[in-house]
Amino acid sequence: MLLRRQFLQLAASALAAAPKPNILLILADDLGFSDLGCYGSEIPTPLLDSLASAGLRFTQMYSTARCWPSRSCLMTGYYPQQIGRDKATDPFPTWARYTSQYLRLANYRTYHSGKWHVSGKLPIADAEFHRSYNIEDHDRFFAPKRHRLDDKLLPPVEPNTNFYLATHIADRAISFLDQHAAEHKADPFFLYLCFTSPHFPLHAPAPDIAAQKGRYDEGWDVIRQRRWQRQTKMGLVNCPLPPLTPEIIPSWNLEEAKLKEQIGPGEVARAVPWTQLNPVEKSFQAQKMEVHAAMIARMDSEIARVVDRLKALKQFDNTVVLFASDNGASAEQIIRGEMHDRSAPPGSAATYLCLGPGWSTAANTPLKLHKHWNHEGGISSPFIVHWPAGIKDKGKLRHAPAHFIDIVPTLLALSGAQPVMKHNGLTPPPFPGLNLLPVFQKDIPLKRDFIYFHHMSNRGLRSGNWKLASAGPNAEWELYDLSEDRGEIKNLAKTLPDKVKQLATLWDQADAQFARDHQSGLPK
Repeated sequence: MLLRRQFLQLAASALAAAPKPNILLILADDLGFSDLGCYGSEIPTPLLDSLASAGLRFTQMYSTARCWPSRSCLMTGYYPQQIGRDKATDPFPTWARYTSQYLRLANYRTYHSGKWHVSGKLPIADAEFHRSYNIEDHDRFFAPKRHRLDDKLLPPVEPNTNFYLATHIADRAISFLDQHAAEHKADPFFLYLCFTSPHFPLHAPAPDIAAQKGRYDEGWDVIRQRRWQRQTKMGLVNCPLPPLTPEIIPSWNLEEAKLKEQIGPGEVARAVPWTQLNPVEKSFQAQKMEVHAAMIARMDSEIARVVDRLKALKQFDNTVVLFASDNGASAEQIIRGEMHDRSAPPGSAATYLCLGPGWSTAANTPLKLHKHWNHEGGISSPFIVHWPAGIKDKGKLRHAPAHFIDIVPTLLALSGAQPVMKHNGLTPPPFPGLNLLPVFQKDIPLKRDFIYFHHMSNRGLRSGNWKLASAGPNAEWELYDLSEDRGEIKNLAKTLPDKVKQLATLWDQADAQFARDHQSGLPK
């Protein structure tokens, strides 16, 4: 008995003495489920592929389908409906706190570089990051006009310089790591690294675009088929490849006639078969996808620079790296900023191009629909976890369903931080998510009743392998068995009405509860 007690005391002492892991949370913007090499893509992403081969890939990680709700979820641990962040104009509940604030209580230094977009909040003033570079201009990669360092406005970037936003976001992150090593080496850090790639406008350095030349001349049907075949071989999916859905596009897109008028004769408004395109359309669409691929390849290179600096600082082995995308690839086709110069080369600063529904469908292979929708294509994210000191099951897949609500509980478990019992005199609701650390060790499903989705007029709910989804106002519920139909091809709602009713009741109850949670934190 004495020996056992002494052993337990030694084990507890060793655990207490173990250094807390650093945390690097990397977020891409509008990256499709199949847009990385390790998720079936032909796009060269050697750094992220290497993290996956020495870490874990989740096959069923869910976002909220849109950028600001997803980011709010990651930064608070709550569904957007609980904190009033599905509509960006809703007030923030006073009981809510940010991930950075939780980690500060566990003696972490906290840093942010890139996109923030948690409504009108600021990373330092509101979320108490120690340092922040915040890009607020989402219309320009070469000469952004609005960005902040430590919440203070910086001068606009001059046009026709060597500035490229993905590179600058990495530069700022590296400078924060260097400062941390020089001034706070004994403390663990949390770095939230948020690229704006490959969100529109499609902008990339000319040499990066040239490296992709000709890769997409065969069109989205062939690329999609090949990605699905690779994914199936990797074990990422086990479902049929669904048909294109040309009838569903964002309602705010430019009118089809104006696309040709404002962008050019090569623009295509819908995800129709590639064989229906004329030669001019095929050439232009292939060029657009070359730029999208160049943006992703460049982002991978910039992440590699950050990882190299961690290695040089001897911090990499004890750093947990998490990589995800804020939503699925986008079918949007709009023009903002300085508008679009039809005579400028695709991908250059004078252009304003969007990926569009044809290539978005390929980017989300093999899943249905796009960013904004609560079908699988809008809410499914690649999710890579790399942690040399903590993951033994290297290079493996994790099929356990997970959601961005799980990230904060996981970071609290990693850091030893505790949830705040009261904030501003109010008791926050329990976190709806679960700690993923057990899944890091073994591919086991976590015990939960459901995962909930609601963005704008789109709704969804997953319970076990059953999935409800509806697309648009007044749309009827659709029902899918995701164990064999991740592509959401076979709607079982008419066949299994009792299951629809059961799950729809769960959704209604959750939606009402989350609205009450939000109201509980508003001024009376």
